[in-house]
Amino acid sequence: TAEMESGGEGRTASALFAGFRALGLFSNDIPHVVRYSALKRRFYVTTCVGKSFHTYDVQKLSLIAVSNSVPQDICCLAADGRLVFAAYGTVFSAFARNKEVVHTFKGHKAEIHLLQPFGDHIISVDTDCVLIIWHIYSEEEYLQLTFDKSVFKISTILHPSTYLNKVLLGSEQGSLQLWNVKSNKLLYTFPGWKVGVTALQQAPAVDVVAVGLMSGQVIIHNIKFNETLMKFRQDWGPITSISFRTDGHPIMAAGSPCGHIGLWDLEDKKLINQMRSAHSTAIAGLTFLHREPLLVTNGADNALRIWIFDGPAGEGRLLRFRMGHSASLTKIRYYGQNGQQILSASQDGTLQSFSTVHEKFNKSLGHGLINKKRVKRKGLQKTMSLRLPPITKFAAEEARQSDWDGIIACHQGKLSCSTWNYQRSTIGSYFLKPKELKTDDITATAVDITSCGNFAVIGLSSGTVDVYNMQSGIHRGRFGSDKAHTGSVRGVAVDGLNQLTVTTGSERLLKFWNFKSKILIHSVSLDSSPNMMLLHRDSGILGLALDDFSISVLDIETKKIVREFSGHRGQINDMAFSPDGRWLISAAMDCSVRTWDLPSGCLIDCFLLDSAPLNVTMSPTGDFLATSHVDHLGIYLWSNISLYSVVSLRPLPPDYLPSVVMLPGTCQTQDIEVSEEQIEPSDEMIEYESPEQLNEQLVTLSLLPESRWKNLLNLDVIKKKNKPKEPPKVPQSAPFFIPTVPGLVPRFAVPEQNNDPQQSKVVNLGILAQKSNFHLKLEEGLLNNKYEAALNLLKELGPSGIETELRNLSPEDGGSVKVMQGFLKMIGMMLERKRDFELAQAYLALFLKLHLKMLPSEPVLLEEMTELSSHIEENWIHLQSLFHQSMCVLNYIKSALL
Repeated sequence: TAEMESGGEGRTASALFAGFRALGLFSNDIPHVVRYSALKRRFYVTTCVGKSFHTYDVQKLSLIAVSNSVPQDICCLAADGRLVFAAYGTVFSAFARNKEVVHTFKGHKAEIHLLQPFGDHIISVDTDCVLIIWHIYSEEEYLQLTFDKSVFKISTILHPSTYLNKVLLGSEQGSLQLWNVKSNKLLYTFPGWKVGVTALQQAPAVDVVAVGLMSGQVIIHNIKFNETLMKFRQDWGPITSISFRTDGHPIMAAGSPCGHIGLWDLEDKKLINQMRSAHSTAIAGLTFLHREPLLVTNGADNALRIWIFDGPAGEGRLLRFRMGHSASLTKIRYYGQNGQQILSASQDGTLQSFSTVHEKFNKSLGHGLINKKRVKRKGLQKTMSLRLPPITKFAAEEARQSDWDGIIACHQGKLSCSTWNYQRSTIGSYFLKPKELKTDDITATAVDITSCGNFAVIGLSSGTVDVYNMQSGIHRGRFGSDKAHTGSVRGVAVDGLNQLTVTTGSERLLKFWNFKSKILIHSVSLDSSPNMMLLHRDSGILGLALDDFSISVLDIETKKIVREFSGHRGQINDMAFSPDGRWLISAAMDCSVRTWDLPSGCLIDCFLLDSAPLNVTMSPTGDFLATSHVDHLGIYLWSNISLYSVVSLRPLPPDYLPSVVMLPGTCQTQDIEVSEEQIEPSDEMIEYESPEQLNEQLVTLSLLPESRWKNLLNLDVIKKKNKPKEPPKVPQSAPFFIPTVPGLVPRFAVPEQNNDPQQSKVVNLGILAQKSNFHLKLEEGLLNNKYEAALNLLKELGPSGIETELRNLSPEDGGSVKVMQGFLKMIGMMLERKRDFELAQAYLALFLKLHLKMLPSEPVLLEEMTELSSHIEENWIHLQSLFHQSMCVLNYIKSALL
């Protein structure tokens, strides 16, 4: 609205949080690209993560570069020795140094799905079967071919080795075509095998090509003589990718849609090995490194893996990997007090820890297993049946993590809660559940762990709340005679000193219990059924998200509702407190993240996202907010703007319309040009300029540093101390720097004209001295009775400069009695206005010290002095009474027995 834009609220995004970067993203369903740098003699692998791509050094799998983001999700990657090509929509770009776009190619009408670098050219194919050859450096089209989709829909493209200017195209219909792209001629059509071609790969032998088919067959074909050399078949569905070993072993690998990899020996023409479940999703890409026994694979399960073939039977073992969650996240929480680790649980059943500092500190705590001992004893494969369902809620405390398990977690549809050990990165020793309960329909719904790390409190869907010891796993009591609540427990929390336990149930009740005696202390009825509960232990503030999309905030000391917030239009998924307990941040299904200011009870920030936020957690150091989202595998960090710039915390108007904010990419610093409006200071912040003097009755000190006035009376002592032991030597040559006059404002020294060497060096300053600026301003002040200009000049001078100016006021040094009177009048003006109080005292003290001998002999000056004396006396008596009063109060407070 016009009103909003004219006011301070017309901001475009969040005022408190700026997108920083995404964590835990490593790969998606786009095949990776492997490149060899001849300069550095290293292999690099590039994987796509949405709108940007990551480049890793294969040797250590360390992240080398993150590219700048493109406007849409990348749908295809390719690379040659110098550039990486990424297609998005109908456009593709060339990236230099794995980071910035140097060329962009526009001309396709449909989405590009194939790219093939070709010397100084690049071939691109779109889904409408239009093939365009581009010259890379001029960005011009060299040739365009259009194919009939119903007859020959291009599915894959290959440049056969040593075949100059020729490309081999595979189709969904099954036939293959060999084209000379220079002369624009179709050289040969291979009839194919009546099944769609899904992969083409050059074999180490010239003229031989591997063709992967929809039926799961791999055909090794000689394209020179149109002969099939051998056929292999796998039962796992279409071939997704093919690669050959080139380190002396004639082995071919083929990927499948279910994550298995088949390995065939080309000499014996037989399957020699199967790498089952190399990825939990389809194998997007696999590449054997040239002349190395290493296989690089990636998949849509957000994992990049390197396998080494050094076993006796030629089987691959996992050498290095980078992986995140392969399914959407269920809960994230900062772990520890340094704000550097985020624990996250996912629908894929794993619990992982992501570092906000560096990826090398990431670790996976693995899958939960129902019976770890049984699995070890029987040597069973970790089959899906033995895996625990995904974690829905967890609580963690690092106080005793080195002694025993510090994490407790609820699982989807399970009664027992598992413990986990962060230091050992594994599932813990115990499954905590009540012994007498055997029913299947009761599940654990809420957990908390005490701040000392000794006890876990678990709430069940039946309404029972139990306490367990984390060290021994022993049941230590139950709240209430039988059940704590009649409905399902929606939240449990223990305060920082293990005094109070707070529980809430779906029957709209919030109960306060004594933690030790398990006795009910107080009960509060709520307006609506609670959805989740969060306690800020340091301040004792409890946040409750209710099913009517409102938030209630209670103080656990008074046990009363102190704030109520409404505004969300969807279920509140998660809440977080800022470390100081001033803000409550809530994330809801209406795609908004809102920040509520608890002291003022107002909404101070709100922004929308494309995807609904499922979790929100704030760093214990207050520097980042972390969120996770529906259908996103990453954790998104938002930096807290209020830590490094001035932010308005004014409440948002009721008609405020939040705007949609983009999720941050994986690059730490997004190359976004700052708009003009952002550079200008925010209108929202009302600048407060302190007046010179708050009130005429008050005594105001100057803002000058002490060094400029405190040492005025001791200058002679300082000069003696600083006196050099030997006189300075005059340099032979001219100075390198032009000499300047000492002072706060630099001015160049005027060179002395000394024509006559015999001239006397004793000069009567009284006759020849030039009047200084200060002298002139005092004379002006005597005429118009304004002394501000003279005072400002004095304020700019250093202690030595001030002494010189005051010394020169006397008639002997070029001054006059009139000017001295002007100086005293200036001091009088300062005392009257009660400003620059300490300066006036310092200047007057120095003046008296310098001119005390001549002052009594001048009646004009004596009169001024008498007036000043009474003025100072008056001011000082007033101040002294205030000082005495303050001292008395202070002494009383110190000594009284309160």
